[in-house]
Amino acid sequence: MAEQTMNRIQMTTPLVEMDGDEMTRILWRMIKDELLLPYIDLKTEYYDLGLECRNATDDQVTVDSANATLKYGVAVKCATITPNAARMTEYNLKEMWKSPNGTIRAILDGTVFRAPILVKGIVPYVGKWSKPITIARHAYGDVYKNTEIKVPGPGRAELVFTAEDGTETRELIHNFTGAGILQGIHNTEKSISSFARACFGYALDTRQDLWFATKDTISKKYDHTFKDIFQEIYDAEYKTRFEELGIEYFYTLIDDAVARVIRSEGGFIWACKNYDGDVMSDMVATAYGDLSMMTSVLVSPSGVYEYEAAHGTVQRHYYKHLKGEETSTNSIATIFAWTGALRKRGELDHIPELMSFADKLDQACIKTVEGGKMTRSLAAISTCEKPVILNSLEFIQAIRETLETLL
Repeated sequence: MAEQTMNRIQMTTPLVEMDGDEMTRILWRMIKDELLLPYIDLKTEYYDLGLECRNATDDQVTVDSANATLKYGVAVKCATITPNAARMTEYNLKEMWKSPNGTIRAILDGTVFRAPILVKGIVPYVGKWSKPITIARHAYGDVYKNTEIKVPGPGRAELVFTAEDGTETRELIHNFTGAGILQGIHNTEKSISSFARACFGYALDTRQDLWFATKDTISKKYDHTFKDIFQEIYDAEYKTRFEELGIEYFYTLIDDAVARVIRSEGGFIWACKNYDGDVMSDMVATAYGDLSMMTSVLVSPSGVYEYEAAHGTVQRHYYKHLKGEETSTNSIATIFAWTGALRKRGELDHIPELMSFADKLDQACIKTVEGGKMTRSLAAISTCEKPVILNSLEFIQAIRETLETLL
């Protein structure tokens, strides 16, 4: 081990490291200490995206981390809190800061691809699903960049657009007869076009069918614009290549898409608007077995990558941890965020040893679970007859033991 520590894999370009909140922040340190630092001379440019630091910097640290990602090309992110009213009090926040993921996605202008990690012994709840379903989530706008007003009483609400020449376009939203709420959302043709091209390109790279779904029958301008842009770009730039590969692109309403997905065997990309992708990726991850078994990567049109787990900060386990109680938290998706970033860094910097290490760490995670060692949440859904249930640190240490046999 001493020799191995001295001969750690060398990196040339740093990863952008975005630390996070609560239980995932605890796992983040365990993963680095047990699975990365003993084997890699880890180079990162560190940003603390924990809620306290975001509050202290007026969220500038989030912007800085996204700009660093544009500079270095690859980032790895821990799960972070998006504050609500309860968090305002808990953390004594200056204001209710927006989703860090939403801010980063807006700056990178990319598309999030989320796919389940398949493990023998964890059977999807949907019986026909035998192949992974990849959710392609638009990474800009909608509710994540919204503007909201609490309406105090009677009045007239209008949507107003003022052009550069001063011309105004107005649409009535509602004549309020009492108190209520308003929300304004937006998107841009540039971002929607980038989303479409990312989806079509990813489908070609992975040779999978691509589905896209919105609710254009209700949202006849907003959602319909998404539909039109996708179709125009597909017809002009991608249709021939799709046909040559024998893969398909089609559009359908999102309620129809849900029905089709449940009846399918998987093995395709399902492109969704920002909020739809947020919800559906959680549904797909849970239906495949566990939300902590879902990878996520944000890909920008310029070829910038930001890897993270698809799940949140595991608040309930964190409160147990603070009380000194034992937790059994599955860290696999967070480990896969690190391996995804390390693999891409190795690919871009031509370091095959780094790519190989990432592959072996992925294999070690899967082999450990398939060998019957797992966390409590995985044991609850595994077909393994006598699983060994490990606490959070023990599970990571078991993965390390498996990794040692692969190196």
